[in-house]
Amino acid sequence: MIIETRAFARAGLLGNPSDGFFGKTISIIVRNFGASVLLYESPELRIEEDEEYAFRNLRHFTDTISKTGYYGGKRLVKAAIKKFCDYCDEQGIKLPYRNFTVRFSTTIPRQVGLSGSSAIITATFKALMQFFEVQIPMEMLPTWVLRAETEELAITAGLQDRVIQAYEGCVFMDFDKDFLQANQRGRYEQIDPALLPNFYIAYKTELSKVSGAVHNPIKERFEAGDPLVCDTMAEIAQVAEDGKQAILQGDMQKLNALINKNFDLRCKIYKISPENLELVQLARSCGVSAKFAGSGGTIIGMYPDEESLHRLIVKMKAKNIRVIKPYIS
Repeated sequence: MIIETRAFARAGLLGNPSDGFFGKTISIIVRNFGASVLLYESPELRIEEDEEYAFRNLRHFTDTISKTGYYGGKRLVKAAIKKFCDYCDEQGIKLPYRNFTVRFSTTIPRQVGLSGSSAIITATFKALMQFFEVQIPMEMLPTWVLRAETEELAITAGLQDRVIQAYEGCVFMDFDKDFLQANQRGRYEQIDPALLPNFYIAYKTELSKVSGAVHNPIKERFEAGDPLVCDTMAEIAQVAEDGKQAILQGDMQKLNALINKNFDLRCKIYKISPENLELVQLARSCGVSAKFAGSGGTIIGMYPDEESLHRLIVKMKAKNIRVIKPYIS
C-alpha cells in the first residue's frame, strides 16, 4: 500500500499576527504550492528527501544550504513521527509493529510567510494517520502539529497556519485565551470560499526571514502588558472579526479597506524593513490593497479588475517579485 498526502501553503488574510496573542484571524489555503509525503511499508523505518543529494552544480548546492540549512526538512518529519507516537500513547492506542519509508518534497517558497515547515509536518501526520488507521480529530490535529514544532524543535509558532492546513479552504479562528488554555485549541469556523473576492499573492524569496525572530520582542512586550502592543493586537483581532462579517455580507469595499488597515496597525508596533515596506507600497500604487500574508516576504490583497492585476504584475516583475492568483477551493 502506497499512501500519498499533501498539505498546502497558506496566507493570512486578516488578523495576523494576533493569533499568537490570543486574537482572531482569517486564513486561506494556497493550493498553488504544497508539501507532498509518500509513505509505504518497508523492512526498516526510513526517511528520504527527494533529490537530497542531487544538485545541479556547486551554486545550487550552496544556495540550498543557505535556504534549508544542513538538516533540510528531515527534522520536521522526525518531529511529526515522534509527536504522532506521543498522541497514540496519550490516547492509549497501541500501534502495530509496522515499519515504513516516508519520502517528502515541497514546492512552497521557504520563509516568506507561506508556512512551508508546518505543511511538511501536517502532510506527514496525515500519512501516518492513514497508515496506522488512527483518526486524530480535525480540531486537535493543528495542536499536535504545533507541538511537533514547539516541543520537539523549539520553533516559535502559533496555531493559525496549522489550522488552515488541516481544514483547508477559508477559516475564521478565535484564539480566546480562556478557551484556548482550557481546550488546547481555538474556535474554528469555516467560510465558504465561493464568498471570497479576487485575491493576488506577491512574494520575493530574497526577503525570507524566520517568524520567531520577528515576534519574540513583541511577545515580551505583550506579556509585560505594554499598552501600545496590547491595544494594537486587540484592534488587529477586531479587523478579523469585522472582516468575517464583511465577507458574509458581501461588503467587498469594507473588506478591501480592512486588509490595508491590518497592515497599517501592524506598522504601529513592528519594525518593517524598507524592502518589505516597498513591497506593500508598490502594490498599493497599483490600486490594490496589500498586507503581509505572514511575517514578511509575501503580501496578499484584493484587486478590482484584470487591468489592475496586470499593472501589478508588470510593476512587480521589474522588481523580481512574483505575482500569483491563489487557488483556494
